[in-house]
Amino acid sequence: MPEPVGNPTSAEDTVLDLVDYCHRKLTLLVARSGHGGPPEEEEFQYNTPMKELQKQAELMEFEIALKALSVLRYITDCVDSLSLSTLSRMLSTHNLPCLLVELLEHSPWSRKDGGKLQQFEGGHWQTVAPSEQQKMSKLDGQVWIALYNLLLSPEARARYCLTSFAKGQLLKLRAFLTDILLDQLPNLVDLQGFLAQLALAEPQPPKKDLVFEQIPEIWERLERENKGKWKAIAKHQLRHVFSPSEQDLRLQARRWAETYRLDVLEAVAPERPRCAYCGAEASKRCSRCQNEWYCCRECQVKHWEKHGKVCVLAAQGDRAK
Repeated sequence: MPEPVGNPTSAEDTVLDLVDYCHRKLTLLVARSGHGGPPEEEEFQYNTPMKELQKQAELMEFEIALKALSVLRYITDCVDSLSLSTLSRMLSTHNLPCLLVELLEHSPWSRKDGGKLQQFEGGHWQTVAPSEQQKMSKLDGQVWIALYNLLLSPEARARYCLTSFAKGQLLKLRAFLTDILLDQLPNLVDLQGFLAQLALAEPQPPKKDLVFEQIPEIWERLERENKGKWKAIAKHQLRHVFSPSEQDLRLQARRWAETYRLDVLEAVAPERPRCAYCGAEASKRCSRCQNEWYCCRECQVKHWEKHGKVCVLAAQGDRAK
């Protein structure tokens, strides 16, 4: 019987590539946490085109890293079903519990701006009201759930080596486990008990077990098939993807023009236009300025005394452009 699509075990060996990808993105997120968050969209309008592209790339990379955190948390939900190689990758090769502690410490999705707390949510920074500042953010919750899964799962606990370094990092979590946090996520009481036991336990020496480690297939295959071809691939991309021909630009411009026509946008608008004179639903528009709507010719004539001067100025402005 086939496994459900939503189960990470159905990904088989490719889940190793996904774990590696998430680790790379979260490591970059921790590394850049000391340099401030992503730029605001308002900053783009005063930049040169090259700087604007760089800022947009930074914002995109930041949002991808946050989504990688959600993906990793989902993988940890099924940690008991993962293969030995994947567990070893998460706990030994990448030491994800310690990386998640770093994320909680730096909290790159939160910042202070003018003395006000802001959190990155929905693609931009939002100011948090004082009454909401004790509330756990969605991203903090993702980190806590991932830590809970990795540290309290029987399979993961049996394979995670609690060295002196790992012990020191994990014990930092106790400072975050306040009563307010435990009220919001009661399952963390079990994690608090685990940390209390860890504080009394002796650290383990690094394990030297011989483990046959699987190699991430997708990444290795791409490197193998394209070895020595990267410069040629970059030139091909530059020529065919980033340097479109005049014909391609014209086709793209035509598609945009057809997509953003006023009649198309109005057809999907949540509200139908209203008559500028009587307020009834309108279907006719001023043919000169294209700004005002009317339900009938009579309303347009009655409204002309008020609309006439504005209409002439708007039409002249359009011709000047």
